[in-house]
Amino acid sequence: MRFVLAVPAVLLSSALAFANGAPTPGGPAGDAGKPRQTEAKPVEKPPTRAFGVAEHFVMPSGNIGCTYIPQGGTDVYQPPDGGPELSCDRIEPKYLRATLGRSGKATVLSNVGDQACCSADRTIDYGEVWNGGPFTCYSERTGLTCERNDGHSFLLSRARVRAD
Repeated sequence: MRFVLAVPAVLLSSALAFANGAPTPGGPAGDAGKPRQTEAKPVEKPPTRAFGVAEHFVMPSGNIGCTYIPQGGTDVYQPPDGGPELSCDRIEPKYLRATLGRSGKATVLSNVGDQACCSADRTIDYGEVWNGGPFTCYSERTGLTCERNDGHSFLLSRARVRAD
């Protein structure tokens, strides 16, 4: 019983000593009665990432539409290899998607789960050329040919599909 009464007495004497300006345990003795000052450190914010803006265009027929994603991606999509990336969807006669990434051959997917072609504010008329990043696309009545500056390319038309 004596131990139980001793603990509150020790705590009470420590609290009174602190209130009267006694140094805190482990604190410097010369700082008695002075308020503690803490050094304010600026909060470091994570670096802000600047995302690019996707660019969309369609062929005059409305059968082919493309999306260009710049290096580093956009706020809603980042290419697996970091970009840039160009993908073009063809609706008829069968829906498919051709894609050129930063490197490697062009690919063609015939089972596209997110079919969302073809609406865009920009139409690339027949005979026009579109450029974005390392990609160049040629719009012709016979189809759309897009190539990367290293020579890999794809062709989309109603009659033909080619990727290399």
